[in-house]
Order: sequence, then structure tokens, then C-alpha cells
Amino acid sequence: MKIAVIILSILALASVVWAITVHYRSAKTMKSLQQMVNSAIDGTFEETVFDESQYSALEARMAQYLQSSQLSQRNLSKERDKIKTLISDISHQTKTPITNILLYAQILAEKETMPPEDRDIVRQIADQSERLQFLISALINLSRLEADIISVKPVSSHVKELLDTVAAQGESAAEQKNITLEVQCDPEITATMDEKWTAEALWNMVDNAIKYTPQGGTVSLSAEAHEMFCTIKVRDNGMGIDDQEQSRIFSRFYRSPRVRKEPGVGIGLYLSRQIISAQDGFIKVYSKLGKGTVFSVSLPIRATEKVYDF
Repeated sequence: MKIAVIILSILALASVVWAITVHYRSAKTMKSLQQMVNSAIDGTFEETVFDESQYSALEARMAQYLQSSQLSQRNLSKERDKIKTLISDISHQTKTPITNILLYAQILAEKETMPPEDRDIVRQIADQSERLQFLISALINLSRLEADIISVKPVSSHVKELLDTVAAQGESAAEQKNITLEVQCDPEITATMDEKWTAEALWNMVDNAIKYTPQGGTVSLSAEAHEMFCTIKVRDNGMGIDDQEQSRIFSRFYRSPRVRKEPGVGIGLYLSRQIISAQDGFIKVYSKLGKGTVFSVSLPIRATEKVYDF
């Protein structure tokens, strides 16, 4: 009887020791795996030597996976650098010739002795060159966006300065159509934004507003501060947008059949939404045919140092 008790006690003790050993090895392996994942996130992962136990086999498989992922990330980074270089080259190589064409057209237009028919041809050259310049710029921005090589850096900025900058871009086009372009904004209102890219997003809306508003119309930019967001509105009394099209105007390359004769490629509003979304903001549109359109852009007020890729 005593021998049986002793044997049972030894077995129980062995079971406890075995359980403690398994728990220790499991905890050690989990800690090791956690360190691997953390180092992979930090970009400092390096493969180490493992023994042939089951737990180390798991560690080894995890190490192989992380090493493969790290290699894929490095390859992706190299591809992005190549695309970035290519896009920069295209931008540089096309900018100079188009600028020269516009300059030559301007010089020709200044000649007083030019026949009216020749002057009309020069004007068409200038117009088409400007359209080509816009198209190339839009496609380059789209390529940068889809290659994920544009970063916005939102910081707290005064909104009125932004609206004044955007309005200044549209003054010439508005004057040609006798359109009133106005800014209504409290100078103290701020929002968290990348001013350069937010100006690009707003300009796409203002450009559309001027383009599709008839002679003598009005385009206004205004801003209101709320508890969490600053809301910027681009309002016009132009042709308006059909209800069925309002959900499609932010799609890439979408253009309404009613405006096909106007210059454009249908990516301006798509870019605008991507830029605003990248800053934790959002865009809404309100419109009625024949009454006009309001684009409402909401941006967070609280500042952040986070860098966003889009």
C-alpha cells in the first residue's frame, strides 16, 4: 500500500514538473514570438538560431514568415522609389515644352500686325496648351496618389488664409465670366490640415463652380467652426447636379454627359475626396438642377503630428 502511495506521489510530482516545464516553454515561446513581431514592426528584425524542438520549430516558421514579409516590404519600397523617380522625370520633361509653347503663343498674340484669322489660331494654341498642361498635371497627381507616394502633414492652420489663396487662383477666370467670387470667414477660425494639399482639393471645387456657373453668377467660399470640425463650403448658383449623379461625381474619370464639352478629365473631385479623407475629413454635396451646388468640406480642428499617406 505504501509503495503504491509513493508511486502515485512520484507520478503526481512528475506531472506537476512536466506541466510547469510546458508552461515555461510556452510562455518563453510566446514571449519570443512577441519580440519577433515587435522587432518586425520596428524594422529591426534579424533571424536567430533555433533548436529542433516543436516550440523552436514554431519560432523558426514565424521567423521565416517575418523575414519574407520584410523582404517584400523592402521590394515594395524600391518599386515606389522607382515610380516616384519616373513620375518626377515625366513632370519635369513635360513642364518645360508646354511652358515654352504658352510663352511663344503669348509673344505672337502681342504682334499688332497679325491678321485676325492668325490671331484666332494663336489663341486656340494657347487654349489647347493650357488644357494639355492641366491634363498632365492631373494625371501626374493621380499617378502619385495611386502609387501611394503623396503624404499630407496636417497642422493647425488659419482657414481664411487658405480660402484667400484659393480665391486668388480663380480671380482671372471669374472676371472673364463676370462672376462674383467672395470669401466669408472669421480670421480666427483654424483647422487641422495640410494647407498645400487642402488648397488643391478646394481649388478643384472652385474651378468647377466657376466653370459651370453662368455669366454674372456668384461663387462663395465660407467657413464655420464647430466643436470638433471646421466646415468649409464652396457655394455657387450654377447649373446644379442631378440627384442620380451626386453619388457618382467623386468617382475617378466620371464626367456628366451635360458637361462633356467643357475641358477636364473627371479626376478633380476624386482627388479632392482622397486628399480630405487622408486628413480625417469628409466631403458632402448638396445640389439642385438649375439652382446651384454646395460642396461642404469638414476638417478636424484638433491638431496632430501624424503623417498620413494616401
